[in-house]
Amino acid sequence: MNGGNTDYTCWDTQRLVDRVMNLEQQLKDLNAKHLNALPTPVLVQPQKRKEYRYFDPSKYSTRLIALKFAYLGQRYNGFEHHANNLTPLPTIEEELWKALKKAHLILPTPSSSLGDDEVNWEGCEYSKCGRTDKGVSAFGQVISVRVRSNRPSGPRLPGPDMYDENKVFTEQGIAMTLPLDIGGGDQVSPQIPPGNTSDSTYDPNPLGNEIPYSQVLNRLLPPDIRILAWCPFLPQDFSARFSCKERRYRYFFTQPAFAPPSRAGFDHTKGCRRREGNMDVQAMRDGAKRFLGLHDFRNFCKVDASKQIANFQRRIYHADIVEINQFSESEGYLRDNGIDEATAELVDRPSGNTTEVPKIYAFVLHGSAFLWHQVRHMVAILFLIGQGLESSDLVSKLLDVQENPSKPMYEMADDAPLVLWDCIFPKEGSDSREDAIQWIYVRDEEEDANLAGSSKASSAGENRRTNMMMENLWTLWRQRKMDEVLASSLLSAAMGLGPSRQTLTDTHEGDSTVETSKSQSQKVFYGGNSARPNGKYKAVLERPRMETPDAINARYALKKGFEQRQSVRDNGYRRIILCKDDDVDE
Repeated sequence: MNGGNTDYTCWDTQRLVDRVMNLEQQLKDLNAKHLNALPTPVLVQPQKRKEYRYFDPSKYSTRLIALKFAYLGQRYNGFEHHANNLTPLPTIEEELWKALKKAHLILPTPSSSLGDDEVNWEGCEYSKCGRTDKGVSAFGQVISVRVRSNRPSGPRLPGPDMYDENKVFTEQGIAMTLPLDIGGGDQVSPQIPPGNTSDSTYDPNPLGNEIPYSQVLNRLLPPDIRILAWCPFLPQDFSARFSCKERRYRYFFTQPAFAPPSRAGFDHTKGCRRREGNMDVQAMRDGAKRFLGLHDFRNFCKVDASKQIANFQRRIYHADIVEINQFSESEGYLRDNGIDEATAELVDRPSGNTTEVPKIYAFVLHGSAFLWHQVRHMVAILFLIGQGLESSDLVSKLLDVQENPSKPMYEMADDAPLVLWDCIFPKEGSDSREDAIQWIYVRDEEEDANLAGSSKASSAGENRRTNMMMENLWTLWRQRKMDEVLASSLLSAAMGLGPSRQTLTDTHEGDSTVETSKSQSQKVFYGGNSARPNGKYKAVLERPRMETPDAINARYALKKGFEQRQSVRDNGYRRIILCKDDDVDE
């Protein structure tokens, strides 16, 4: 019956049904036998989803603060975010907004045209000091924004003014002397009239229990964007854009600027014997000094017709080429963190007998404000002067808009070496150019907290905690330093392969087949990692000219349907700023 060769063709229906039922029973018995042999499974209860708690902004007070922060711009598509404009890389503004939003520090007004995940600054009183381009970095960028606060809600008592430490405010006719120090720690609170001690109006320590904005944001931001400081007490009319009276830039370059050629490759331009790649720093300094003062920089910028700018005058306070000490920055950090004479051997200080290394220089520039791409155009002209392709007189000629009303076509400098170094907010109405904002630096806040914690842990022999911001920046520095070490080692290893350059030079000396810079395409340096072949060099003033700014603006006005510029002004397309310079567009 159970054989594999059973002939079922002669079976009647009933026998076939019985056989099927019998086989099904056998299958059930086998399955039960195997299931009983398996270990009893452990039932895992599904994890309950965390219940979303609605954030009610009406329960919190707010305050207007300023944030000073730094970023390395190579991984970003510039600072400013433009709605409905997808970019291949994120912007700095997007990253700031996401961090502020995730921490519930900003409470933007909902917009029908923007989703919850789209950048929206409505109702935040947001302003920015400058707009840096793709690839450009900043070490002193500033924004102002209204954020959530731990201060009790209710009528706001005036806080210390960011400019005047001894300023006296009056509220309801009662004078209040403000604290002398807002740099952290315990503070003297404003004098409060007797009987007015309500928790909703009186905070004896206005910063003692405030949100640590810098630390909160640094935990959420990418490692190459760091909040450096914040200012808690700002005038009600403060604007990071218009209250800033001076922007400071630095543009870094090496000497030599690009890979030097063999001994045969001297630059014979104008009879000089300077090796290609070496910059004439003194000539660059002469050209930089010609930028000082109030000038029309229409020939040193890119015209943005959508802004309809007609005033291209900008004031330059300082312009110079300075040599940068490559060892001072890291050495200073080590010294501040306990490097003394006993451990001084950890710091490699170059001596006078060490192998010659390329020098680092920076074009240091201070000005009231800058036009779109102005700094990079200024640097490009200085590089042409440094290479001996132009004289320093070119700066003066391009600044003379009567002689040269339209800009010659020339390429601006590379973006990566440019840094917005600092933004200066002097005391209102003062001629001083010193920053008057009383910043609370995150490094000081963290170190104060570390000292407080170390006093409790000292008896247990615990070490003082590391400053988190500096530790993060050290990690970033070490990563880039290893890249430099590996690239330098590779260069040295490649130099050691094959015959020496001196041998090759001696072998081919006097050989007419060896090409010199006279027969090669002229290399031109624009600030990037290498020079670019440019063919036969043509002087800047001999090149084709672009349209004048007036012609560019007029063509844009016509394209928008306005026949006259007055119509453009009336409809908000034209901005002529005479009292306040335009904002930074580098």
